[in-house]
Amino acid sequence: MSKKIIAILALSVSIISCNQTGTTKEFKTAYVDTSKLMEESTEAKDIEEKYKSKAEEMGAELKAEAAKFENEAANFKKNAMANGQAWAQQKGAELQQREQQLQYAQQGMLQQLQGESGVEMDSLVTKYKRIFKEFGKDKGYDYVFGTGEAATVLYAKESYDITKELIKLVNDKYKSEAKNEEKTTTKKEEAKK
Repeated sequence: MSKKIIAILALSVSIISCNQTGTTKEFKTAYVDTSKLMEESTEAKDIEEKYKSKAEEMGAELKAEAAKFENEAANFKKNAMANGQAWAQQKGAELQQREQQLQYAQQGMLQQLQGESGVEMDSLVTKYKRIFKEFGKDKGYDYVFGTGEAATVLYAKESYDITKELIKLVNDKYKSEAKNEEKTTTKKEEAKK
């Protein structure tokens, strides 16, 4: 019984001392759904589309090589009996080597595309972090948290969600950057004339 009384006294002393320490500062906080931001970011979509097109172009070349290989493999099966075992072994080894080369070429293409797109997306993330920092300072936030795939917020009121605001901001900045690039390109072309 005396332990309970001591615990209650200690708790009431700590509550009183907390109240006496003065003012408690309220923090202005918000959060951004980073997954949603990346899904709705015009610049991220453009980067994704760029590499999708590049993959299709590079893939078309590989498809042509793969079709050629499949024709040779089909001919090999037809001619194996007629040309004898020595020919079949030699041609089979050549076909296996070509198949491996096609697989290596495909893997190389995928690694190249992933590497190039990864660099651009990392650069975009770094750019967005700077925008978040500026935005947070301008709006007077003490903290801006991120949710999404790498969530640092497990719960927040929807009223603290500034994702839509930031999507609009990053898309507007991207559009204005594109317009500035067009103007610069046009001026350079006119100066050459």
